[in-house]
Amino acid sequence: MEITIDRTPLAELETDALVLTVFEAGNGHLPALPEAAQPLAGAWLAGLVETGEFKGKTFDSVTLHQPGTARARRIVVMGAGKQDRFNPNAARKLAGAALRSLKPRGYKRIALVLPDTCAGAGFVTAAVEGAILADYNPDAYQTDKKEVQVVERFSVAGASAPDEAAETGRIIAEAQNFTRGLANEPGNRLTPSGMASAAQKMAAEFGLECEVLDRGLMQDLGMGALLGVAQGSDEPPFLIVLRYRPRNPLEGTHLGLVGKGVTFDTGGISIKPSEGMEKMRYDMSGGAAVIGALRAIAQLKPRVTVTGIIPAVENMPGARAQRPGDIVTSLSGKTIEVLNTDAEGRLILADALTYAKRLGCTHLVDAATLTGAIVVALAHIHIGLFTNHQEFGSRVLEAGRAEGETCWQMPLDEEYREYLESSFADIANIGGRWGGAITAAVFLKEFAGETPWTHLDIAGTAWNEEADPWLAKGPTGVPLRAFCRLALDWK
Repeated sequence: MEITIDRTPLAELETDALVLTVFEAGNGHLPALPEAAQPLAGAWLAGLVETGEFKGKTFDSVTLHQPGTARARRIVVMGAGKQDRFNPNAARKLAGAALRSLKPRGYKRIALVLPDTCAGAGFVTAAVEGAILADYNPDAYQTDKKEVQVVERFSVAGASAPDEAAETGRIIAEAQNFTRGLANEPGNRLTPSGMASAAQKMAAEFGLECEVLDRGLMQDLGMGALLGVAQGSDEPPFLIVLRYRPRNPLEGTHLGLVGKGVTFDTGGISIKPSEGMEKMRYDMSGGAAVIGALRAIAQLKPRVTVTGIIPAVENMPGARAQRPGDIVTSLSGKTIEVLNTDAEGRLILADALTYAKRLGCTHLVDAATLTGAIVVALAHIHIGLFTNHQEFGSRVLEAGRAEGETCWQMPLDEEYREYLESSFADIANIGGRWGGAITAAVFLKEFAGETPWTHLDIAGTAWNEEADPWLAKGPTGVPLRAFCRLALDWK
């Protein structure tokens, strides 16, 4: 799909659908079109408002076919909701909803006109992201695709932003769709070796360094926590390391992005219920987001050095599988009593966090579909955020808020550490029924140590349970945009 900022006068713009956005009526005022569009559809819209057919509510739309004063084949007026709530994330959703509603009708060219007060760079970038994200469907393995429609060109018309705003949106959204594609792969198609191969191919294409540690190297290093998870599977484990080195790096800062990469999670010996287990292919979403973020970062070129670390394993209940009650020695030297083999993500992340510190990372963010408990606490709305360093945690929180990947900070009080006490090892890998998302984060905190660290539990936000007007059902790519914003805004 071609992406542009089109500065052609609206009356002369040749497109299948010219989408005009208007805010919801309120305080006695009628919805108002962007000023440049008033001659094209002002009178028509006023009539619709007068009869109550259109009120400007979010995603409401009406279509004028063959408008006589414009070269566009159709004018579509779409509601943007309340003006005081319209931000770049709302623009992202609106652009996505426009594309997803118009694409099935066979419209090949779509031009979006944002409200006059919302046509700057941030809004344009978000709108481009929304369109590209909406264009993705998780149907790669469907063979009977009838009447597949393709949008050839999406443009933001009449915007004041520079072309770079659209290009930034394209880079980030294409990386997010790349991430979604990885997360959508079934476990028989994307194994740990397949994930490593995908990272290597991406790194070669975008000029990143990529190193892949195999089982032998990890055994030599002493990654007993990671290897314990992998031992029940015939699929070998890998630790993927991606490196972005800027030409003029900021001194003293090295950002480490760590992502959980369990390509399929049965729970191991502590096996999961069968209902819903098919979705456990998404248990590598955090790792996929790290790979995708490095893809975008390589093109956007922030000044901060960034390393991505992805432990890739499959958690299976084979004859050699780790047992409840086993004790493993992590890379840090701490011993762990494995009380539940389904609490495997924290085990592989423990060794990955330790290795990230050995590589010189000064700040760490991990993303993981870690606990069902975070879904109970926050549903599918917010990412659960935990941090051992409030200034750094607030920075991550703000990056997520700015990108529409909202986080909610959870507690990490010292008292929670008592839940992980073990009579036989330095720490247990679970803390009982209560506060499961918190005790999982407390476990990771043990291995982050004094390094500024933030943990993002994305179990409730990495998968869209039902299609939205702006996004298909399936993987979301969260928190790729937050990762990119964090790196780009680093000073």
